[in-house]
Amino acid sequence: MNFRRDTVKTYLITGGAGFIGSNYVSRLIKRGDRVIVFDNLSRDGSRRNVEWLREQYGHDSFQLVIDDVRKPEKLTMLANEADVMVHLAAQVAVTTSVTHPRDDFEVNALGTFNALEAARASKKKPVFLYASTNKVYGGMEDVKVRETATRYEYVDYPQGISEEMPLDFHSPYGCSKGCGDQYVRDYARIYGVKTVVFRQSCIYGPRQFGVEDQGWVAWFVIAAAAGRKMTIYGDGKQVRDLLFVDDLLDAYDLAVANIKTAAGKVYNVGGGSENVLSVWEEFAPILEKHVGHPLHVERSNWRPGDQRIYVSDIRKAREELGWSPKINVEDGIQKLQDWVRNNIHLFQ
Repeated sequence: MNFRRDTVKTYLITGGAGFIGSNYVSRLIKRGDRVIVFDNLSRDGSRRNVEWLREQYGHDSFQLVIDDVRKPEKLTMLANEADVMVHLAAQVAVTTSVTHPRDDFEVNALGTFNALEAARASKKKPVFLYASTNKVYGGMEDVKVRETATRYEYVDYPQGISEEMPLDFHSPYGCSKGCGDQYVRDYARIYGVKTVVFRQSCIYGPRQFGVEDQGWVAWFVIAAAAGRKMTIYGDGKQVRDLLFVDDLLDAYDLAVANIKTAAGKVYNVGGGSENVLSVWEEFAPILEKHVGHPLHVERSNWRPGDQRIYVSDIRKAREELGWSPKINVEDGIQKLQDWVRNNIHLFQ
């Protein structure tokens, strides 16, 4: 996507040292925008992402503020400089939310509230983008699903799940992210904050230091390349629609560029019905082809809130923002594998 240089903006990105954040920071720096990265650097890989950004673009190419979204003071001050706030800071694992629900709530729910209040108080009235999740739809137990040899399929939703699906917060993570989702939506209605909610499906790509509990595509690619133990939870036929990170960032850019249309809206963003994959039965052959030998995994029980299938209906984003994924699953996984191979020292 091309943006004119005379539309330089200041972006404040919470969680800007994470996977999605560092990719967006890279894009914005290349474009000539000013970037403030707000991150507590607690996640594995965040410091490496900061180092990478500085190596690529120089130490002064962006402003790094090491702080926590649970503390509103500095966030409120920085929001006065922002044309766009991108709220990515989060506790991201369902399993962690089950074992540490208070931390999960404080980061995801309170942290989002603090970011929204900072945007509301800002004299610049920034655009506010929020990274929500498909987990706000819960387990969708009432949605009819059929089982095939390698995957689950929807019976009545060939295009996937739309934004009209009733919300059903399942797991502390679903509750905390869903709380933020609804707060962000309502701040547009009540206070006129220019918010946009992206209910994101499975996002993957370079700079993703995936772990077993989160970022499963990257985790399997890394584990296969580094010879680590892998565990499949459930039967491995769970289906997700995969979206390469560059395509997600296109959606962010289009929302900012079309904020008069997007403000107050919710969009499901994922690979859609054309970019689906079961998490092991269909993914394993792709991995085995690249590593050159069969992969052995352990099996375990289903995890709380794990959907048998989730596929995003992305037609609303296509119709209103002119957005659609450009990178298919095969090409995207190849790009991720190339990155892991070229950076294998980071995982050994």
